[in-house]
Amino acid sequence: MLFSPLEQFEINILQKLTLGPLDISITNSALFCILAFTLLYLFFLYTISNAKIFPGRWQSVAELLYLFILLIAKQQAGKQSWPFFPLFFAAFTLIFALNFLGLFPLAFTVTSHIIITFSFALAFNLGFLILGFTIHKLKFLRLFVPSGVPVVLLPLLIVIEVISYFVRTFSLALRLFANMMGGHTLIQILSSFFISALMAPGLLFLSSILAFLVIFGITILEVAIAAIQAYVFTILLTIYINDAFHVGH
Repeated sequence: MLFSPLEQFEINILQKLTLGPLDISITNSALFCILAFTLLYLFFLYTISNAKIFPGRWQSVAELLYLFILLIAKQQAGKQSWPFFPLFFAAFTLIFALNFLGLFPLAFTVTSHIIITFSFALAFNLGFLILGFTIHKLKFLRLFVPSGVPVVLLPLLIVIEVISYFVRTFSLALRLFANMMGGHTLIQILSSFFISALMAPGLLFLSSILAFLVIFGITILEVAIAAIQAYVFTILLTIYINDAFHVGH
């Protein structure tokens, strides 16, 4: 039994490995990353290998997911973003898989660590920044210059725009991290109360039933949040890449 709601987020070394001066030990975080990759690979390998004109259940799921992400990219960034569709698709499926796996008992939620979500967000936003300068050269700096603004206020607003642009990385990372960590912590606290109430006589037993129903409801909500956060992360990526494409036009 866990003694602290935050103990479930500890990273533990499962297998100590070194490569010269490098420490490449396998942790519970790395294990669930590998597991998520493997499950996604096997799922799409199965659906592609057994593809039919009239799709079955799993092929329909894969095709609907494909069309769903493609529609997001089309609506938010236009056809110009379609070459980056594999990036959006990989982001959505991987984040959802990591979120969903963390809901199982004794599992580890990789996206509950700020360093993981920050790494994702930083990699994407740096890539979009490089893409913007690659397409528009120095004209990309127009993104930070609001139009129709008095010259007196322009320096202040440029500073605000630059700061808000780079804050995207932190907001993108914090949103995913906070939702995953907060939800799992709440479930752990309520589960501890449920177990304690079961061991006590009288009215506490009745309250444990209420706690169980609340835990069940929150767990269902966490499944929805796992999908919603993957969706929000992906749709924000398409919005951010839209800046790289259309600034200066």
